[in-house]
Amino acid sequence: SNHDQSLVQSDKELQAWWTEIRTVGHADKKDEPWWPALKTSEDLIEIITTIVWVASGHHAAVNFGQYAYAGYVPNRPSIARTNMPTEEPISEKDMKFFLENPQVVLLRSFPTQLQAIQVMAVLDVLSTHSPDEEYLGNQMEPTWGKDPTIFAAFERFSGRMMELEGIIDERNADMKLKNRNGARVVPYELLKPFSGRGVTEKGVPYSISI
Repeated sequence: SNHDQSLVQSDKELQAWWTEIRTVGHADKKDEPWWPALKTSEDLIEIITTIVWVASGHHAAVNFGQYAYAGYVPNRPSIARTNMPTEEPISEKDMKFFLENPQVVLLRSFPTQLQAIQVMAVLDVLSTHSPDEEYLGNQMEPTWGKDPTIFAAFERFSGRMMELEGIIDERNADMKLKNRNGARVVPYELLKPFSGRGVTEKGVPYSISI
């Protein structure tokens, strides 16, 4: 409504917050034309939803599977210690050895055992949920519960998170989805909202916490 728009536009603290995000938090991008304006309640909803998504779901999707996908270093080496035989300058001798002994050449390019262990340790830490992790839609801030409107909205959101758990399970079990089910296919669970402690490859915390 027009009333809502005037409230958003006239809120000095809210406008200062959005200005700081654009001009201080992202000073290198402050003049980009794609920044949304903060004039209406719809603008505010879009902005907050985007921030919440980046710090929760987006981060969880790219972070908590790191050990599962790259903890076995030959599956995703973090460094190559030698050039590939096809790189300039090409040596006929090296190319001949590569064609006759491809596994030997490949293993020589892999990280050393020490390098591999160091990377594995870092990936393990990054992929681990702490025992007191707080997950999106799992617990409400105590002060929020005093407002019936906020409480009702949180209950709806929390219920939707529980639904997503089931939706993801159904898709992983669907034999028609060849990218989710079948031989050598790892079930996708990175965006399942809740998780226990440790390396679980699932769970969406409230924010980025390292």
